[in-house]
Amino acid sequence: MSAPRMATTHAAAPLAVAIMGPTASGKTAAALAIAAALPAEIISVDSALVYRGMDIGTAKPSAQELASVPHHLIDILDPLDAYSVAQFRLDTLRLVADISARGKLALLVGGTMMYFKGLSEGLDDLPTADVAVRAQLEADAARLGWPALHARLAEVDPVTAARLAPNDAQRINRALEIYLLSGKPMSALLSGRGKLDLPFALLPLALEPSDRAVLHGRIAARFEQMLGQRDDAGLVAEVATLRARGDLQPNLPSMRCVGYRQAWEYLDGAIDRPALRETGIIATRQLAKRQLTWLRAMPERVVFDCIGTDPAPAMLAHIETAMTARR
Repeated sequence: MSAPRMATTHAAAPLAVAIMGPTASGKTAAALAIAAALPAEIISVDSALVYRGMDIGTAKPSAQELASVPHHLIDILDPLDAYSVAQFRLDTLRLVADISARGKLALLVGGTMMYFKGLSEGLDDLPTADVAVRAQLEADAARLGWPALHARLAEVDPVTAARLAPNDAQRINRALEIYLLSGKPMSALLSGRGKLDLPFALLPLALEPSDRAVLHGRIAARFEQMLGQRDDAGLVAEVATLRARGDLQPNLPSMRCVGYRQAWEYLDGAIDRPALRETGIIATRQLAKRQLTWLRAMPERVVFDCIGTDPAPAMLAHIETAMTARR
């Protein structure tokens, strides 16, 4: 996996800061602390926070937190809709320009690493989605299971398969779809393009755990808090409300988000509550592992330990040094 080009050397370009990290690493708290010390606005880099009505399972900032500093790309879509990397890139380029024009610092905060990659590298010339092909792949998965389709992907695109979990339905489906439509593995199509310069300098800061076990403990505690003690409150109640609309399906990007997929299965009666807790925590840990894999492929990032001492002061000092050097 090639490392995204996270900065440009253009002297006149404004500065923006990326605050990246795995789930439960404290990105929101760090960003809010930095925004309290600097004139800044936050751009969410999170494929789940874009959806309205999905607050608990996404660990969306509270109303008070959202009001404390301007936030962007949160609550902008209905869960029935999809938000692409291409749209994120267009929105973010516009927002960074607007925020910089207001004399403020843009903080790009989140853990959707594909968004960071798409922002910094541009978009690949991949075939668009095909409803019929996707339906056939989902039918195969229903019959054989996603691990079987992961094995199928490994035969035609071992590079992509190696970085995907055997149950990563959405990405396995897309990779197989691309192969079936183009006759070429997605990894080959992705490797053939060059990098793009951004119209701003992006300073990449990463919150990463010095002790993975502590992060896993945070993930478990947070998921249990999301669930709560009863089904009429917490994540289960939130998903039940979404299901009651009648127009949402489990194969939508919004309902495939970690936690929502497991809660949907629980409400279907496919798993019991202990299994909901277990599978939700496992899926969140797997997400964190993928996020850390993406981060390790970015050698230019500046790493701050998210375990123990509050990392926000050190991050703020690093940002202020970078801002001073650009004056």
